[in-house]
Amino acid sequence: MPVFGKKKVNTPEPFTPEQLEKLTDQSTVQVSRAGSSRVFNRYSARRDSKQLASTVRWKRRLGIILGVSVAVLLLLWFISWLLTTIGDLVISVENGAAKEGIVISESLKDDGSAKSPKLQLSAKNVTEVTNITYDWLPTNLDTEKDGEHNGENYLAYTFYLTNSGTETLDYESTLKFTGIAKNADEALRVLIYKNGEPTVYAQKNRDGSPLEEVVNFEFVEGGEDLNLEDYILLNDLTEGIKPGETVKYTIVTWIEGNDPECINDIMGGYVKMQWFFNVEDEEL
Repeated sequence: MPVFGKKKVNTPEPFTPEQLEKLTDQSTVQVSRAGSSRVFNRYSARRDSKQLASTVRWKRRLGIILGVSVAVLLLLWFISWLLTTIGDLVISVENGAAKEGIVISESLKDDGSAKSPKLQLSAKNVTEVTNITYDWLPTNLDTEKDGEHNGENYLAYTFYLTNSGTETLDYESTLKFTGIAKNADEALRVLIYKNGEPTVYAQKNRDGSPLEEVVNFEFVEGGEDLNLEDYILLNDLTEGIKPGETVKYTIVTWIEGNDPECINDIMGGYVKMQWFFNVEDEEL
């Protein structure tokens, strides 16, 4: 008959000092690693936030810089547009003449007085013109229409000067160039009707060759040595305009294709003019 002894109970053995020290060191390393990971994650989050804020600020600054740059370019374009396409012909009455009653207008009333009298008028410009010749111009330019009546390749403008004062006056008429590019003035023709009488103004050719006279011609001195402020195309004196009397003007300008100076070099150029009226002995 077999004999069974009592079941053996496993009793945990106590830690030795060396084992306890080793276990403590391992726990410390794990806790340290966990803490370092949390610190790193917090630092990384702060760094990402700063980078994002910096990027946003940089994009804002870039947007402002681009906006300002576009505005400056638009302003420069607008100024350039003003300088090259507006005010090709400005007609004005100076202070001295205005005080004496000289006015200008685009049309007249039925009684012959100025309709909507002004001290300044501006003729609409003509762009992208090609050269033509005098024979191509309409024959009724002086009677066709009041105010602006440009053609495809020429400027035409009709207006009236009226003495609305109480004294008989002598007045001066001065037409000057105020802007020239690419020597376009050298092939320019300016036809002025004064009370129906036409006169063409043109610059003398560089080589001294004659210009074909189709109507009355007046030649003006040009050239690069002449200051623009002194470049006078017309200087005319009208005497004895009575109170209520009116003088009719029509001005026509074009690039004359038969002029020796009408060459490819003047393509893209322009000419601007200003027409002043003043009473005699008053400074312009």
